[in-house]
Amino acid sequence: MSDPRDISTAPEVAPVQAIAMPKFGLGCASLGNLFTDIAETKARQTLETAWDVGIRYFDTAPWYGHGLSEHRLGAMLRQHPREDYFLSTKVGRVYRPAPRGKDSRVQWNGGQNFEVLYDYSASGLANSYAQSQLRLGQSSIDALIIHDLDQGYHGDKFARHFANLNESGLSYLKQLKKSGEISSFGMGINALVDFEYFAERLPVDFFLVAMPYTLLDQDALNSAMKVCLERNIKIVIGAPFASGLLADPTNPDILYNYGPVPEDKRKRAMDLACLCAEFDVPLMAAALQFPLFHPAVCSIIPGAITGDQVSGNAKNFNRAIPKELWIEMKNRGLIHSDAPIE
Repeated sequence: MSDPRDISTAPEVAPVQAIAMPKFGLGCASLGNLFTDIAETKARQTLETAWDVGIRYFDTAPWYGHGLSEHRLGAMLRQHPREDYFLSTKVGRVYRPAPRGKDSRVQWNGGQNFEVLYDYSASGLANSYAQSQLRLGQSSIDALIIHDLDQGYHGDKFARHFANLNESGLSYLKQLKKSGEISSFGMGINALVDFEYFAERLPVDFFLVAMPYTLLDQDALNSAMKVCLERNIKIVIGAPFASGLLADPTNPDILYNYGPVPEDKRKRAMDLACLCAEFDVPLMAAALQFPLFHPAVCSIIPGAITGDQVSGNAKNFNRAIPKELWIEMKNRGLIHSDAPIE
């Protein structure tokens, strides 16, 4: 008997009407209790505020709280017509219940107690996708994203995982797209070295880039970003605040790249904040709008843990910013001289 998860044996389905990826969305990593516990009522209020201010693009992943983010997001989205929003999640991790008495909630504060297995083969991606559908309560997901296939993250296991992706995983994702079950597929990127490596090698529709291109860092501009333009690969910016520093550079407890802030990065962030203040523009507004000037960037999805943060992000995203601010950033050497600013 054929495996029902093997799409190669499934009948062709009529392509669904693809939902265009909005320019502004919500990244839901924090709603998996990244770094801090978030009460269910607070998570629900954050998501409901996002909907109320007009956000219609939501990105999540099994990794976020070992399924907690997907559960929370699905509970909100199921209150609305499926055709009204764009939904993406990630594949590559398959979960199983942790043995009785074992706590597997690594990194996540109060995440769900499940153990993770990495599998980038066709069967692994199919299992990951099916589990996400059940957690989200959604029979359709617009975009699937290959998650955390980083060279540094997997070490000596990277070659095997990448081989599994090339041997069957990519074919599986292509077939899902061809059948109309998903509209697109991409890959999540955290480090510049991985962005440069995969931009040359993978036939994806887009990269979800968490750090290498922000108002603070444009090292990818003339390498991976240039390759994406040449190959017609789109880019979604997933950490426009550089995991916090561009939201509040004076805060001694703020993070950069999910860790302690190097002093040179803090100084540049504070210089950017001071310049923005001269133009009466919040630094967060500049951080949200700057990446979208690049012609390969199609969307930006900041995270949030409160409704006020969501509302603030929406307001800053739509705030008018004078072109002179971007020009002065270049004049003072605060952004790359080649960075698009219009």
